[in-house]
Amino acid sequence: MDERETIEIELLLEGVHRMYGYDFRNYAIPSLKRRIWHSVHSENLKTVSGLQEKVLHNRDTFDRLVHNLSIPVTEMFRDPSLFKTFREKVVPILRTYPYIRIWHAGCSTGEEVYSMAILLQEEGLYDKARIYATDMNARSLEQAKEGIYGLQKMKLYTKNYIEAGGTRSFSEYYTAQYNSVIFHPYLRKNMIFAEHNLATDRSFNEFNVIFCRNVMIYFNETLRNRVHELFYESLSNFGVLVLGSKESIHFTDYSHCFEPLDRVEKIYRKIK
Repeated sequence: MDERETIEIELLLEGVHRMYGYDFRNYAIPSLKRRIWHSVHSENLKTVSGLQEKVLHNRDTFDRLVHNLSIPVTEMFRDPSLFKTFREKVVPILRTYPYIRIWHAGCSTGEEVYSMAILLQEEGLYDKARIYATDMNARSLEQAKEGIYGLQKMKLYTKNYIEAGGTRSFSEYYTAQYNSVIFHPYLRKNMIFAEHNLATDRSFNEFNVIFCRNVMIYFNETLRNRVHELFYESLSNFGVLVLGSKESIHFTDYSHCFEPLDRVEKIYRKIK
């Protein structure tokens, strides 16, 4: 980036933080820059400074910017081998608990949350579980609460479900309506949806499992360490942390506090 572009982006992020309380200042610059320019062009503007002016004076523009920066990309049973490993190595641990609290941090539009509910239902654990699904993107959270997704995605989702060790017919869990499907309400009965910003908000409960996959790859080292501190504080003793395939707990300030349950799938257990 040239000096002018650097200054413009820094001023935009500072303005967003001071005006709305959303902190993107420690996001990794390459992906952040691409998404900011996507917002500039989609708003029919020419400069980042023009975007800043519009964002500070128009809440709708700000909401669209947050949607662009929060990267809502997910799918049901994404990376099926991870869910299969979770069934094999984490579910036996969860069976020993009288009550299970799971946090999906950065849940996007909720596909991963419904995947977890289905898995727990099949393992006979859902009735004693609570799934907390959080994201900073209000628009994504609304879709997650509704549990409505495109019918065209079901072929891939069914394939993922089978590869993840699903024990029923995937179509049992939803009803098709025109070009959409809606997942059955009983899957939502133990879900709690809430806005939460990993960059600024603190711990709000103690959890047995935390899922945070393919979120921290967009953070710089400072923010990654802050989030790992948050997760450490939020996990119970011997709680399980599930990260994305491109992420690791190594080289963080809390790596010595965890042991791997599965190195390939990046599943760790808190030991101190």
